[in-house]
Amino acid sequence: MWFLERRNGRALIADEMGLGKTIQALAYVRLHPKRVPVVIVCPAIVKLNWAREIKECTGREDIVILSGRKPYDFNRDSSFIIINYDILSYWTRFIKPKIIIIDECHKFKSRTAKRTRAIKRLAKGIPYIIALTGTPILNRPVEFFNIIKLIDPHLIGSFWDYGHEYCDATYNGFAWVYNGATNTDKLHKLVKSIMIRRKKSEVMKDLPDKRYSFTPFEIINREDYGEAESNFISYVKATKGEKASIRASNAESITQIEELKQIAVRGKLEAVIEWIEDFLSTDTKLVVFAVHKFVIDALMERFGRVAVKVDGSVSIRDRERAVKRFQRGSRKRLFVGNIMAAGIGITLTRASNVAIIEFPWTPGDLEQAIDRLHRIGQKNSVTVWYLLAVNTIEYQIAKLLDEKRKVLDAVLDGKETEDNSLLMEIINNYKVIKF
Repeated sequence: MWFLERRNGRALIADEMGLGKTIQALAYVRLHPKRVPVVIVCPAIVKLNWAREIKECTGREDIVILSGRKPYDFNRDSSFIIINYDILSYWTRFIKPKIIIIDECHKFKSRTAKRTRAIKRLAKGIPYIIALTGTPILNRPVEFFNIIKLIDPHLIGSFWDYGHEYCDATYNGFAWVYNGATNTDKLHKLVKSIMIRRKKSEVMKDLPDKRYSFTPFEIINREDYGEAESNFISYVKATKGEKASIRASNAESITQIEELKQIAVRGKLEAVIEWIEDFLSTDTKLVVFAVHKFVIDALMERFGRVAVKVDGSVSIRDRERAVKRFQRGSRKRLFVGNIMAAGIGITLTRASNVAIIEFPWTPGDLEQAIDRLHRIGQKNSVTVWYLLAVNTIEYQIAKLLDEKRKVLDAVLDGKETEDNSLLMEIINNYKVIKF
């Protein structure tokens, strides 16, 4: 709160997930009640959560939740207007805020995305901008540029300057690429001037730390996996040493890696279900995260009587109901979530165990999902179970995600790091291991 005041309402709150960033932003609004309307830009799945937090923290009921791409009349005298990223570009001409709160602000990391252009239009000339995220960098420093430029346009120069100073800019024969990390210590000192970041270990001395456990599973479709892996190795061989070719074929690479991931998870799925059965026999609550619909469907088919789910097919209101049933009741002991759809905006502190069945592409998304449990209200140490298929690409992805978490530490917390593209690292690892 003091930091927002010192920055005159223009700052980035980058506290680790679970430390109450929403409450801090609303406390600033409450301290300045005449600075309305307040526009809150957030993912669609947390709009109702914001409305509830506003009522609880400020006592105000004059809240408008905008929806749809076709603008309509709404009460412009409302103190709070809540809108999601996906429709913001259609509404910017009709919204005149005095304060903008941008939740999960890493969502506009791309300089060319429609949502980024919409945020810039909305923010033009607005004196008070509060950006919130526990992971301002999901993968690499290039993702920080938009946030810094929005909060303090004079702090850094052009994207060209920023990219060459902090992103290890390289020319690949076709265009400049900014996927690396350089001068992270200098960047850390720079962003500290606009950012407050508190870690759980500093703020919540009594919150137990996270523990990680790797549980291996044999797959039952090893022949199918071996054939798919051989095809991938052949592809890597064909492009070996041709970085431009590999970059140009990223879509093909991702498709082949995706096939490996799906075969691996299918091969271990029966064993994973058995592992969950054994775990639930202890009457302990469990959260599991996956990526693919067929995995979530298989879990719900087996555990539907004791489980709730949140994935892309679940409406915002049903999402809220599912979380309440898991948090408040004793009958629902398993929470099944898609790592993207359920990885933000919810609290799952009734469980202290989380199993990762499938992995996302960035360490930031993984940490966000895990921190649904490791946050205010958690009384126990959180155990993270990596349920990994033996001798498959899952082991590589898990290892690389752990290594790439260092880039977040470097810029946000001033620790040394190295960074490379996860896709390129997987490909390079196959070169090293197989040839």
